[in-house]
Amino acid sequence: MEEMRTHGVGPWPGEWPSEPWFDPELLEHGDSRNVIDRYRYWRMEAIVADLDLQRHPFHVAIENWQHDMNIGSIVRSANAFLADTVHIIGRRRWNKRGAMVTDRYQHVVHHEDVAGFAAWAAAEGLPIVAVDNVGDAVPVDKAALPERCVLLFGQEGPGLSAEALAAAASHIEITQYGSTRSINASAAAAVVMYEWCRRYAG
Repeated sequence: MEEMRTHGVGPWPGEWPSEPWFDPELLEHGDSRNVIDRYRYWRMEAIVADLDLQRHPFHVAIENWQHDMNIGSIVRSANAFLADTVHIIGRRRWNKRGAMVTDRYQHVVHHEDVAGFAAWAAAEGLPIVAVDNVGDAVPVDKAALPERCVLLFGQEGPGLSAEALAAAASHIEITQYGSTRSINASAAAAVVMYEWCRRYAG
């Protein structure tokens, strides 16, 4: 019978390393977290600090008016693609289940409304790129995607609000080939983040 594969590693074999980023609890008991090998046995704070030295200059924003279940998955993808920060617009509470604890490693901030979010982006000099299949949207593979920007996603179903679309500097979409009008919001976010990384990540 084939042995079942599990995430993680057991207790550190042999003499413990002395570097300060290692966690004694993890060294003693093992590390079952879903992290890349580089971060095995590291303290969570040390992982975040190391990620902060490498984060990409794009941000991700999500409207949260209906407690969208996709937000957690978008946060997880933002961590995978090393986004600078995730911005939740609207309701402060969001379902973290889909994030699979990646929100511990990803900066997440809240904005009360679109106006507050747009003011923040303007102050930071970050153009807002709205991702929605609206009339003037340009396919993401042909769009002029800025290196420093904030990618704005809407909710499953209704998409982005009219206010969010109006606040954006540009509108992009993902080309589709089947019968459905839209794809899952978290899937769309992953596609666009990957396209950004394909262009700009080292």
